[in-house]
Amino acid sequence: MDSKQRLVLGILDFLTDAIKDGSAKQDDVEGLEVAIQCIGEAFNVDPNDQAQRERLSIRPATLQSIFDVYMKTREKMGAQPASSSAAPSTSTSKAPPSAEEKARAEGFKQEGNALMSKKSYKEAIEAYNKAVESDPFNPVYYSNRAAAHSSLEDHYSAIEDAQKAIEVDPKFSKAYSRMGHAYYCVEDYDNAVDAYKKGLELDPNNAAMKTGLESSKSRIKASSAASAATETPPVGGGGGMPDLASMMSALGGLGGGGGGGGGGGMPDLGSLMNNPAIMSMAQQMMGNGGLERMMSNPAIRNLADRVQSGGQMPSMAELMSDPSMQEAARNMMGGAGRGAGGPGNV
Repeated sequence: MDSKQRLVLGILDFLTDAIKDGSAKQDDVEGLEVAIQCIGEAFNVDPNDQAQRERLSIRPATLQSIFDVYMKTREKMGAQPASSSAAPSTSTSKAPPSAEEKARAEGFKQEGNALMSKKSYKEAIEAYNKAVESDPFNPVYYSNRAAAHSSLEDHYSAIEDAQKAIEVDPKFSKAYSRMGHAYYCVEDYDNAVDAYKKGLELDPNNAAMKTGLESSKSRIKASSAASAATETPPVGGGGGMPDLASMMSALGGLGGGGGGGGGGGMPDLGSLMNNPAIMSMAQQMMGNGGLERMMSNPAIRNLADRVQSGGQMPSMAELMSDPSMQEAARNMMGGAGRGAGGPGNV
């Protein structure tokens, strides 16, 4: 029953991925979700049951990748006769190699290794092809060929060869390392993590796989953080500049009677730099020319000259009671109280 349930889980994962990556049309999503539920119930497979998933999962391979390998193998072998009930797999279509064939395969492998050291990767692949033809039951030859493919930046072929090595010997940990590396290079970090984890289960002290696993996890975290950052709404008006009320509110929260403030209750630079609202506003100003407009304003220049000549920083109340400063703020911010209707809206 386990083999059928593995196949069913692979189908459910394939359908779920089709919904997530958008390859299924939106109109079909509801029907696919119903199909996933019905198929799972019919074969007693629950994709959300972690214990069952660990027992049945075929990852890091996927149903699609296995099918792709099958199709390529079938193409290389040629079309099967119509009377054949099934295409024989690599492991059953050929008798076990003789001692002579094994020796020949080892010779081709050594030749491929020598070519790899010379960075003659295409020639190395040809040598490993001959090794596989002589002895298709040795996972090392597929694994070495995967390394050659990756050296040529053909990472999908490397993934296929790593899968073949695993099919020959599921306990061959090096194949998982090759697979993890290839997935990482094509930026499929989730599958890279799965591959490295499987490999480390077989070889817990493998430093390269430990490093690869941590690097893949870091990439996933960085990607998630970047996505969250792009979804964070900006502070202030819709025209790209913060409105006056937003800035005054942020500054007001810093000017209280703490000991770090400047003269007249004005917040010190360190407090300003540590305030997220102020930093967001500053970034927006630098990005849309607001900073240049601010520094070209005579009132702002007079304030800067006053501070540079040794004068104290005026208090917030003094600043905002100065009509010229109020006008400068309105011009800089796009008008107090306009909020989402600031400059830049069409």
